[in-house]
Amino acid sequence: DLGEQPLANNLLRPEDLGKPEPRFPLRLAVCTECWLMQITDLVPPVELFSDYVYFSSYSDAWVKHAAECAKRYRDEFALSSESYVVEIASNDGYLLRNFAEVGIPHLGIEPAKNIAEVAQEKGVETRVAFFTKKLAQELASEKLADLILANNVFAHVPNINDFIGGIKTLLAPEGRAILEFPRGPDMILMGEFDTIYHEHVFYFTLTAIEPVFARHGLRITRAERTPMHGGSLRIFVRHDGQEADDTVTALREEESQLNVNTLDCYQDFSAKAEVTRTNLREQITSIQAEGKTLAAYGAAAKGSTLLNFCGLNSGDLAFVADRSPHKQGKLLPGVHVPIVAEEELVARAPDVTLLLAWNFMDEILAQQTTYRDAGGKFLVPIPGVQVV
Repeated sequence: DLGEQPLANNLLRPEDLGKPEPRFPLRLAVCTECWLMQITDLVPPVELFSDYVYFSSYSDAWVKHAAECAKRYRDEFALSSESYVVEIASNDGYLLRNFAEVGIPHLGIEPAKNIAEVAQEKGVETRVAFFTKKLAQELASEKLADLILANNVFAHVPNINDFIGGIKTLLAPEGRAILEFPRGPDMILMGEFDTIYHEHVFYFTLTAIEPVFARHGLRITRAERTPMHGGSLRIFVRHDGQEADDTVTALREEESQLNVNTLDCYQDFSAKAEVTRTNLREQITSIQAEGKTLAAYGAAAKGSTLLNFCGLNSGDLAFVADRSPHKQGKLLPGVHVPIVAEEELVARAPDVTLLLAWNFMDEILAQQTTYRDAGGKFLVPIPGVQVV
């Protein structure tokens, strides 16, 4: 139970401070029959995604990851001008532009109109809509997809069966769907409680999702681990009749050894969150007692969960620096820390900077050599509180 939390991407304008700020319970549960983890209190997707502030292209690491994936898929599946690629939750075109640039027919489906417009300006065909089975039926009547991509969206969908049913409907007979999402066991083992926010309805294990795909006549044929977002899973999905390879068998066995189908796997997660909260608050109190200045880096959704749960706010952190101009000039939800341009980190030179976007730590540390060379330190909260 992470308490009453504001919507993690509901950034405020300074003039909004006098207005009511809605908060909702943020509680994670696990089903002891199917072992699916999910939050217990849902916020309608239209409240979360119709106007959005997360633009994928502002992370160099994520853009690089997308380009590498696109090249791999083009080569591995021999995609050409005769192929058709559909991406669900295509954001600002960060991934599909790699197909558009080489003349591969494509379509992005993105519910946030403000973000879809950015993709369209880049030459990425984009439809403003939520992906549903009904939409898939409409699209399938025109053309089936040889490749369906869904990065960091599967966990956001309240109706899993409708979503998977849509993939089944839109996928060509020999086609493939590839989904990437944060991996539940990594989150549990590393104590990554800040991965939990209202947009993330579900937290997956292979154990929990394999039966759902099977129910819709789909087979997970390959499973790969990636380091993105603190540990992610990439699954390759095809129509029934295709064989699963050894990677699926290996992941099943790994999850069995982790006891993901027993309560033993989950019972210490809450305690880990409490330890992080205690250690982080103690570290910040110590830094303040030494008269040092504090700020934060990365106005990420996970930062909202972390700060609100730990009780840290604008009294503790002077500002949070972020690369995205769509976030700058606004305030983090609940805690009201002002978001400023990335350049302010060097200009204002806080002694210690809390790294909220710790899942991109290597990228950020490499970018911030000027700040670090001048003596600036980063305070990393997860998986263990440390100063680097």
